[in-house]
Amino acid sequence: MASLSVTVITHNEAHNIEACLRSVSFADQVVVLDSGSTDDTVEMARSLRAEVSVSPDWKGFGIQKNRALALATSDWVLSLDADERVTPELQVEILACLKAPAFDVYAFPRLSSYCGQYMRHSGWYPDRVTRLFRRNAARFSDDLVHEKVIFQGQQGQLQSHLLHESFRSFEAVLDKANRYSTAGAQSLLSRGKTASVGKAIGHGLWAFIRTYFLRLGFLDGKMGLVLAISNAEGTYYRYLKLWLLQRDGKGAPGAQ
Repeated sequence: MASLSVTVITHNEAHNIEACLRSVSFADQVVVLDSGSTDDTVEMARSLRAEVSVSPDWKGFGIQKNRALALATSDWVLSLDADERVTPELQVEILACLKAPAFDVYAFPRLSSYCGQYMRHSGWYPDRVTRLFRRNAARFSDDLVHEKVIFQGQQGQLQSHLLHESFRSFEAVLDKANRYSTAGAQSLLSRGKTASVGKAIGHGLWAFIRTYFLRLGFLDGKMGLVLAISNAEGTYYRYLKLWLLQRDGKGAPGAQ
């Protein structure tokens, strides 16, 4: 059977890292690349026998994940975020792929929680993510946020889902919305995109309609409505910050 490296990038993930790493105890190598945590993330990861490196010069999610990928030595790589956990069912499928791979790259569905509720609609499920690949067959894009796995050819599809403990509280929702809208605005600016207050409002309104109606967010109950509103706000903030960057004629720091 081919060997497997798991890569995880972290920053102040002491509340997540143990559950994440315990879910991949079957891996041959676990690489944790930290970006300067001030909590116990590094110590906890090392206590769980992960190979921990620190790279404090944060340049974005894509670049950081490629740095972690460069530290992997196994035949295959499984890239995870610290707030994700491999289910026993997904572990079985991953091990089967390592024994007899039909593809060089695999995707699988991700089931994410939002303030304590797993969301089955709202565009959050099945949310297939590409995370398992032969080490020399793929890499991450260099995007500041929303990085993608770049590869040639077709990818296989696994059926068991990855658990994503994405937002434990609404404070976490607001914090991430602020950080990601800043990074998203900077990314749009670097690509020559423009915005206005009206465009910001329009994009925000469309995000609500898409989440709540087109992606059946109303079937997620009250939390589906809350999620649709927060998606609209995050989108509005992204384009409003882009407009402000244009108006002020300056860039903004990346998110982490």
